[in-house]
Amino acid sequence: MTFEIALVLGILAISLVLFVSEVIRMDLVALLVLGALAVTGLVDSEEAFAGFSNSAVITVWAMFILSEGLTRTGIADIIGRQVMRIGGKREMPMILVIMVTGAVLSAFMNNIGVAALMLPVVVGVARRTRIPASRLLMPLAYSTLLGGLMTLIGTPPNLLISEAMVQNNITPFALFDFTPLGGAVMLIGVAFVALVGRFLLPRTKGERDKHVSQRSLRARYKLQERTFMLRVPRDSILVGKTLAESRIGSSTGLIILSLLRNGRSETLPNRQTVIRGGDGILVQGRLDQFRELRRWSDLVIEREAPVLKSMVASKVVYATVTIADGSPVASELVRHAGFRSRFDVLVVGVLRRDGFRLTNLAYVPIKAGDEILVQGEVEAIEQLEKFPDFSAVEIFTPEQLADKYHADERMFVVRLPKHSGLVDETLQKSRLQDVFDFRVLAVFRDGELKVMPRGDEILDGGDLLLIEGQHSDLDVLRGLQELEIDTRVPANVSAFESERLTLMDATLDPRSSLAGRSVGELNFRERYGIELAGIWREGETVGTDLADERLQIG
Repeated sequence: MTFEIALVLGILAISLVLFVSEVIRMDLVALLVLGALAVTGLVDSEEAFAGFSNSAVITVWAMFILSEGLTRTGIADIIGRQVMRIGGKREMPMILVIMVTGAVLSAFMNNIGVAALMLPVVVGVARRTRIPASRLLMPLAYSTLLGGLMTLIGTPPNLLISEAMVQNNITPFALFDFTPLGGAVMLIGVAFVALVGRFLLPRTKGERDKHVSQRSLRARYKLQERTFMLRVPRDSILVGKTLAESRIGSSTGLIILSLLRNGRSETLPNRQTVIRGGDGILVQGRLDQFRELRRWSDLVIEREAPVLKSMVASKVVYATVTIADGSPVASELVRHAGFRSRFDVLVVGVLRRDGFRLTNLAYVPIKAGDEILVQGEVEAIEQLEKFPDFSAVEIFTPEQLADKYHADERMFVVRLPKHSGLVDETLQKSRLQDVFDFRVLAVFRDGELKVMPRGDEILDGGDLLLIEGQHSDLDVLRGLQELEIDTRVPANVSAFESERLTLMDATLDPRSSLAGRSVGELNFRERYGIELAGIWREGETVGTDLADERLQIG
């Protein structure tokens, strides 16, 4: 055995170990093998990179793109779901339909893409028909393999053979040259599995138990709230805003299950998805919490704002405080740091590299050395230097405030009508600050001005409130008022969601780094693609205001 052969066998052995162990991703292993062959001189540079210009490789690459496009647009999903309805509830017809559908799709799509596309549909059908999922998934896998035999692009070996024919000056295969023989093999394979092979398919236990467990989980976590649809009018203020900007979920604790648009549904849509007129937003949660928003839309912007602003300006001061090393405030979230209760000031901004962050501050973590912009009455600001929590305190001059913070642009005055649903509510219960980052700087009532009111301040009809926040949030508030509530969710929509979404229990590991952190800080939707529906703790269910809950071991 020559040295070159031994070297090739060594590279092959190492690559096999890496493929099996999955220590390194498979695509990286493949590139490492290519690099190793080139570096050791077993192949020259031209041969090493020849594969990237091979038409077969490019075609396979294009097939992946086509498969992803069909998946994202929902075309293949619609085809698969329509065909699934033909199978009825009997096992043999269902196997036939699944295999024929999978085979036809895989003739023009990547096999893995077809399997991934059909997987949730088949599992949903198994759940509805009470057929064990294992007896439908294995035929699906076989059908994707058989379907790839029917066309030139159905499977990579077909493409490689056709490319080899081109390189040897032989007329290559056409797209459907494989169809007569491949189609016959596919039909025989489908018939065998449906008629004979189904008796050899595995029967796994637990599907029915899983179905029951879904109901038990809903009962345990008290998720029996109604699922309902929010429809966006075509001329709504919310059109053009993202789901995050609309505050549909954060304002009421609703779980956004899917976004329905032009007959297609996007399950657990990204928070940056832009809302369009006519959209349907399928949500789960308490309807009364959403209806609570309607009372907030009564706030009326007043024209005499400059007068009240000037009255408050002489009593409210802004300053930046630098968090000292070892301060209990460090490592806390802004929401939990207790600036109002401990220092009698409000946090209005956190300094970052690109300037002050002024919105969505509740779940911003505070670190030693951070500069925090706070506001408070003159006496409270002057007392900040006495606290060891801050290594430096700098009071803003009016010029600095206008230049860095644009405070005047962020203040507006609203009047609370006498018939408003917020009358006789406390500021804390109104949740204006929690949901919309509205900070009430002053309340003007019966000729008296109350600066920096606390959370237990009771609102009264006719009150003038000086609010610091973004004017655009008032538009969002009115946009939420415009949403149409439809509690009659179509049956097919509910069935679709049951196929795509499932409930499961997850217990916090004793070694988990999530312990002690709040739910709002962790942002489960963006990080993990899941939505936290409830917490089971010490025999009790926590199902509301989850964002403020700190996770505990167990």
